[in-house]
Amino acid sequence: MSKTIMIVDDSASIRQVVGIALRGAGYQTLEACDGKDALSKLTGQKIHLIISDVNMPNMDGITFLKQIKQHPSA
Repeated sequence: MSKTIMIVDDSASIRQVVGIALRGAGYQTLEACDGKDALSKLTGQKIHLIISDVNMPNMDGITFLKQIKQHPSA
């Protein structure tokens, strides 16, 4: 079973490039366009690593990290 990495970035091209590289290395990926979107995609599955931009609309990376620490599935 491969490990799952979440990519959180408001740039679709960055998410695409990082996702291609990670999937090529054998990882499963989840992608989100900002912190709010990422929180909505946390459905209880194990996320082994989160790669996040800091400066994003709706919810920035710092706020996202603070929220995820309080998330029950984290």
